[in-house]
Amino acid sequence: MKHRGRHRRRRRGAALRAVLTGTALALTAAATLISASQAEVGEGPGALKPLTSPAETDRLRLQEHLVPARALDRLSAAMGRPVGVDAVLRSADRDLREAADCSPGDRASLPVAPAATRAYCWDPADTATDAWRPAAVTTSGDADDDGVWGTHRVVLAGWSRSTADGRPAERGLARVAFVDADDPARLAYRWVLLVVPVDGGRDYRGLTSGISGMVWYENKLLVTTGAGGADALYVYDLDRIQRTTVDGPAIGRVPGGWSADGHRYVLPAIGSYRFASGRCAPAGPPCPGALALDRGTAPDSLVAAEWTAPDGDRRARLWRYALSTDPARPGLLATDARGRADAVEAYRTRATGIRGVLSYRQAGADRPSWYVGRLPDAQDGHGGLWRQDTEGARAARCGADASDRCWARDAGSLSYWQQTGEVWSLSDRMLFALPLADLDRSVD
Repeated sequence: MKHRGRHRRRRRGAALRAVLTGTALALTAAATLISASQAEVGEGPGALKPLTSPAETDRLRLQEHLVPARALDRLSAAMGRPVGVDAVLRSADRDLREAADCSPGDRASLPVAPAATRAYCWDPADTATDAWRPAAVTTSGDADDDGVWGTHRVVLAGWSRSTADGRPAERGLARVAFVDADDPARLAYRWVLLVVPVDGGRDYRGLTSGISGMVWYENKLLVTTGAGGADALYVYDLDRIQRTTVDGPAIGRVPGGWSADGHRYVLPAIGSYRFASGRCAPAGPPCPGALALDRGTAPDSLVAAEWTAPDGDRRARLWRYALSTDPARPGLLATDARGRADAVEAYRTRATGIRGVLSYRQAGADRPSWYVGRLPDAQDGHGGLWRQDTEGARAARCGADASDRCWARDAGSLSYWQQTGEVWSLSDRMLFALPLADLDRSVD
């Protein structure tokens, strides 16, 4: 039985590689037919410009606000003992399908170059409408340096609900797919709704903020908030996942128990980070659009990219915060005695419409490279992927006219799994991975 299973997986793996290769070739052929004007081949984002003046760096300062422990404990006492990631994975009720079983429309959203080596589409029930859209991804490769959480390999994908349709109470909600990735041929997931404690932990509300970036570090999950809000990041403790008891449309405490718009689990926020100088704005602090973890710094660091309109001319900011090394503060940012976190590195880039960011220092390099995934100016179709540093920028290109619109369609954030050497990301239809080495070759 073991041999037959292994041979079956090999056949499925070969079939998957054939499908992905065929998809890449088809997309490359399509790109070859694009005219230079359609491809919008233009000037790249250029070299990164370091930000060093206090007037620029002070705008990046964050103030930490943690929910009082008594409020979190009160909520736990009322809802029942919290559960962990394992419990959520054991109850996974939806499957991700391998690329071979996905529709041509789904596969068309994958990168043209570099091509994905693993790709999965979501349960059709989750993509039948545009009510919910994926944008952020992180993995147990971020969470722990051995790449697993407990005994599991896990992928977390953040989705946001439209603010334009549905019942008023559910507009703009945020949820996370907890994906069991132990078996690459069979990924399964369960939804967890993100919530915020209110009334001193006697109730909770849904987090009504689009998730564009997300990082899982130790037992904490840091997520971006919507543009214009007072908070820049929300913080969640993955040891505090709570079960709901009522399957209904309401969110929070209801007669008979706890409800979460039909979700079985909720994850209450344990804190947030706010810009010390006020709400994010073009002339003030940057609105975070993408997040990633960099394990190549000492200490590990959280990198962020500012969201700017893809068809605008305002230069975005890229920056990083050190993560705490205090054993009493696992997964939180390094702060001073007043609870403030300052950026330890910051740059300006001419890149706009940034949906994914990654910082990685190659062996022997004297500086890290910053990878940015961008939406196209037209805000539809395939975007671009650029590698930048203080010396210049290079892009993955495809087609006879060397278009830089080769990355995934409506691509989301980037997450590097150090143990496997893979970069994980998602399009508007698919979850996918590819080796960082392939990404580097495509931009060399």
